[in-house]
Amino acid sequence: MEQDFDQGVTGFAKSLEEAELQALFTDPDDARNAILTIHPGAGGTESNDWASMLLRMYLRYAERKGWKAESLDVTPGEEAGIKSATIRIEGDFAFGNLSRENGVHRLVRISPFDAAKRRHTSFAAVFVYPEVDDDVEVAINPDDLKIDTYRSGGKGGQHVNTTDSAVRITHMPTGIVVQCQNERSQHKNKAAAMKVLKARLYELEQRKKKEKIDKLEDAKTEIAWGNQIRSYVLHPYRMIKDLRTRLETGDTDRVLDGGLDDFIKAALFLRHKPAV
Repeated sequence: MEQDFDQGVTGFAKSLEEAELQALFTDPDDARNAILTIHPGAGGTESNDWASMLLRMYLRYAERKGWKAESLDVTPGEEAGIKSATIRIEGDFAFGNLSRENGVHRLVRISPFDAAKRRHTSFAAVFVYPEVDDDVEVAINPDDLKIDTYRSGGKGGQHVNTTDSAVRITHMPTGIVVQCQNERSQHKNKAAAMKVLKARLYELEQRKKKEKIDKLEDAKTEIAWGNQIRSYVLHPYRMIKDLRTRLETGDTDRVLDGGLDDFIKAALFLRHKPAV
């Protein structure tokens, strides 16, 4: 009976915690799927490698949550890592959870690319947009679009690499550029790129309406020192600290392997904390 009681208390505590977290999702977009992009800052190979570490972290986070993650566009770095990445994450309240990851992420470590084994600081920016359902009206004038096709540079087989299947779409009025090279079909890549564009234009309009910020582009601060939301230090000590919530942990491996729940929960609570 004591064992059953302990299990019941544990189950109740978990349900209470989930209900408490669910109550934090008050924005209509929180329940949507997410479009997540990663861009390295200045620093070449070192920053490109950091961006690829972040990409793996979010893919593992999605896997831990039981969500479906799909890479829409990943541009590899010249020596290592990635120059940019766009992924689609499908799952309950995916955007609500990931929306607080917007911002610059800073890494401090001994560079594996430095023969002198010196300590390096790298930056990468993460942006998250809600995926827009087909029933949501987002006006896009075809005359405002510049559509380019090109040969995919990523993996995917001979057909992908020898045909102009990749698609890049530029929305001229806003300057937003999206691209997709994941599929072998140019038609499918165009459809996926349009979905990303629609999500970004929707997010831009929502932010204007809510007056959270003047423009979405203004939120894209310089990917450098002083603008980070979280620091990941792997040398001379090991600690990850969120600079907004002050939450920190020494279990860096767990976080980089997708264990983001504590940081995301703290950021969600901060969103609902009354301003002093």
